[in-house]
Amino acid sequence: MGDIAFNLLIFFVILARANDDSFLNWQPARAKNLEAAGYAKASVLIDADSRLFLNGRQLGMSQLPQQIGELLGDAPAGQRTVLLKVHREAQALYYEPVIEAISEAGGDLVHVLEELKE
Repeated sequence: MGDIAFNLLIFFVILARANDDSFLNWQPARAKNLEAAGYAKASVLIDADSRLFLNGRQLGMSQLPQQIGELLGDAPAGQRTVLLKVHREAQALYYEPVIEAISEAGGDLVHVLEELKE
């Protein structure tokens, strides 16, 4: 019984680490009156160097729709949230195709921002 618990513990640690993008360098755009996003199945990030990451793993734009689709699977509407984290100085050239890819994969896009303090 202890072996099963240990294996499950290792599995969840690896799973948690696979979705970690805290090591990536980005600064969110700012806005007023923000709402909490809740749980997301995927996180797409465009960093300060305009590199593209999905759940902390770098990939190319051509791979993004398929990879998001695989992560979302058969999840029903309302449970297909994809967080979009874009560096505040990123140009539309980099984030517009990402928005299109998330939509193509059937994801519900939530743009991650930092609350603007007055």
